[in-house]
Formats: sequence, C-alpha cells, structure tokens
Amino acid sequence: MTMVLVFLFMSLIVLSLTVWRFLDHQADRKAMHELMASQPVNPLRFSKHMVSHLPEPVQRYFLYTIEQGTALYAAARISMIGRFGMGNRDKPNYLDFSANQVLAMPTGFVWKMSARRGLMSLSGSDSQNWTRFWMIGLLPVARMGGNPDHLRSAFGRYVAESVFWTPAALLPGPGITWESKAADHARVTIDYEGLSQSVDLMVAANGQPTEVRFERWSNANPEKRYRLQTFGGYLSDFRSFGGFRLPSHVEAGNHFDTDQYFPFFVADVTQVEFPHA
Repeated sequence: MTMVLVFLFMSLIVLSLTVWRFLDHQADRKAMHELMASQPVNPLRFSKHMVSHLPEPVQRYFLYTIEQGTALYAAARISMIGRFGMGNRDKPNYLDFSANQVLAMPTGFVWKMSARRGLMSLSGSDSQNWTRFWMIGLLPVARMGGNPDHLRSAFGRYVAESVFWTPAALLPGPGITWESKAADHARVTIDYEGLSQSVDLMVAANGQPTEVRFERWSNANPEKRYRLQTFGGYLSDFRSFGGFRLPSHVEAGNHFDTDQYFPFFVADVTQVEFPHA
C-alpha cells in the first residue's frame, strides 16, 4: 500500500510539472504572437533620403544594412544555433543550443531555446518580462523577472540586438536619437516608456557594423548586484534576408573589452524572417 501511495504521489508531481511546462510553452507562443502583431501592415519602402540628414557614419550603416526599396518591416523572427556558456572565461561550460526569437523593438522580445551537452538538457525562454529555464524538460531551475531590474536589463539586450537584426526599427522617429562619436563610431539612444538605452556601434568603411557595445544594467558579477557594466560583441558573416543585410554570426558577452570578457553567447543565424502582420 505504501508503494502505491508513493507511486501516486510521484505521478502527481510529474503531472503537475508537465502541466506547468505546457503553460510556459503556451505563454511563450502567446507573447511571440503579440509581438508579431506590432509588425506594420503597409510599411514604407526604404530610400536613402530617409537618412540623408543623419551623421555620416549613421548614413553608411543604414545604406549597408537596408537595400533600396526594401519594405520596412521592423519585427523579425530569427532562427539560430550556437553555444551558450554557463561558466566563466576560464571554464566557459558551453552547451550547444538551438533557438527561435521574435524581436520587436521597442516593445520586447522572446528568445525560446533548447540546449544540450551529453545527457544534460536545458530549455526555456527569456523575455523582457521573465527568464525561465527547465532541466530535462521537467525540473524548473530558473524563474525570475517581472521586476524593474529585469526589465531594464532586458531592454538593453533587445535594443542592442535591434541594431544588427532589425535596422528598420531604428530609422528616425519618436524616441530614437542618433549621433556620431567618430568617423567610424555611431551611437543610438532609445527612449521608451521611462526606459533609456544607448548603444555604440562601430561601422566599417562600407557601412558594415562590426561590433556593438553598451552599458547594460546587469547582475552578472561576483556580488550578484545590479549595476551598469559593459556588454558587447562582434558581428560577422553578413547575409541578405528579405532586403536587409544582417550578421549571421554573433559573439557577445558581459564585461566587453575587459580581461573578464568571454563570449557566453555564440550564435549562427540560419534564418531571419519578417512575417506580415
């Protein structure tokens, strides 16, 4: 009788965790759908005259990343594979991952991933509202977010990613300020619903963005305390996706350009789509 009760109890736990995981999947899909609903229905088409008043390195950036006549869809669905580091510079502890992401600056993003190394598997999602990951699909190992620190940190991430994956979202408009810092150095500042984030962008002679860096609100430090610290990465292997010239290889990490930096995020993009609303 005791064994039967133990079996029933364990079955109930597994069932509860399975339902909980299913609800997370449902929430991910709902959030992705809502973000894609922000896609413009009848977007303008890109013309160099749209950026002719901007500083010269900013003009180069837009003329490289957006082909003339491209429909200016600002929300993207991105598929990628790569490595995700769970450790530090000395012991990166990389996991191989695959992920799908919806990026819709300034509204938000959802990054939904699954990773594996040997018998260990990790899956879950990250967004401006939450971080939640599961081990072997059944054990919740990280659930956080829903507070101002998380939102501010996530805002920095998806503003920076919009610089190289959704350039149409950064064309001149309300809450978007561009400036030149040097001949090959531009800065964009996004202001949205009380949040503000500046991102520095290095631009090659032909306009190709080569690296991004910014001060990110983060607790990725030994004290686990939120503070501003440098985050950044390198962009390469540019390809054309729907009229946008975008990097298909990205390496990024905390403490960029310091002796603590290591690229915990190494991604190869397999597809970037701009679905119509």
